[in-house]
Amino acid sequence: MIDRVLDSRELDRFDWQFLAVTAAILSLGVLSIYSVTLAQAGTGLPLYVKQVLWILVGCAAFAAMLRVDYHKIARWSYVLYGLILILLVVVLVVGKTSRGAQRWIPMGPFAFQPSELAKLVLILVLATYYAHAPRAGWMQRVVLPCLVMLPGLLLILKQPDLGSGLSFLAICATLLLVVGMRSKAMGILLLCAVMLFPFVWELLWGALHDYQRERITTFLDPAYDTGGKGYHALQSRIAIGSGELLGKGLHGGTQNQLKFLPEGHTDFVFAVFAEEWGFLGALLVLALFLGLLMLSLEIALKAKDVLGALLAAGIVGMLGFCLMVNIGMTAGLLPIVGIPLPLMSYGGSAVVTTMAALGLLLNIKRRRLTLFY
Repeated sequence: MIDRVLDSRELDRFDWQFLAVTAAILSLGVLSIYSVTLAQAGTGLPLYVKQVLWILVGCAAFAAMLRVDYHKIARWSYVLYGLILILLVVVLVVGKTSRGAQRWIPMGPFAFQPSELAKLVLILVLATYYAHAPRAGWMQRVVLPCLVMLPGLLLILKQPDLGSGLSFLAICATLLLVVGMRSKAMGILLLCAVMLFPFVWELLWGALHDYQRERITTFLDPAYDTGGKGYHALQSRIAIGSGELLGKGLHGGTQNQLKFLPEGHTDFVFAVFAEEWGFLGALLVLALFLGLLMLSLEIALKAKDVLGALLAAGIVGMLGFCLMVNIGMTAGLLPIVGIPLPLMSYGGSAVVTTMAALGLLLNIKRRRLTLFY
């Protein structure tokens, strides 16, 4: 009966604000993808049309996550995590390879990237664990959750997908900070990190592919290989700067229209938008994302129970991390690690996962006044 009441209840002001901000970001993303890919030759569907189709799938995922009580979803979190691990193994066996990375499962004209969905499933798993398991000791609070995360992290890094791997670590760190760490435990963790850093760095550096190491080298030395591995970062900064105050208008960006800026529809969509709509347009995008994060944070703060608060906090951490890293790397403030801009970058798996996460957020908000679950 409670579910029927919630499903029939009209949207309130908060819901409309949340939906309006989400729709505005999605629309600006489609507009940028349309602008940068319109002249690309191809026999299939244009990329902006594919993005619209993925958004429609995302709307279905949004509605599904909104309708089902998040407590019921959380009960299946460990099963979902097991299925995701299986899919990550399948990717390594039969996955589609592109640009040296094997991250996608082909599905006809489309492709599915399990590592994107794995982020949301990890939030479900860790939030469920922290909401029900004892968190008094070091083992229960830190070690066991990290061990749960580790198989997914290793499989993602094997693809390799450094961006999703860093997102995994960011989600885990966010929930760990939300549940709280004693000062003594934090001190021990920092001490261990400092002691193990040289060995871990050597291990990680050796495990990185050549292009990933060169991206980090390029970030540390911007003048390194400006015509090769540093080309993306250099052209992205040029595109953002050339937009000046008001931008060059739709189809007017020379960096993206003349193809000086590679991957303008995916990782560097913010640079495309900033070149065409200028500093004021970039401020508008940042304001929309800030509004979405603030509305999401309000849901976390007002959740009716620990599980809802942890789920919302994990989603806020995921969105905030992806937003910070993507804009940081396009502006030359962070190394290029291949993290899409939420809701704006082309990519079906990322859009559907983000829409599902937003549906889960609104689910938490709309059920905070119920007495039973």
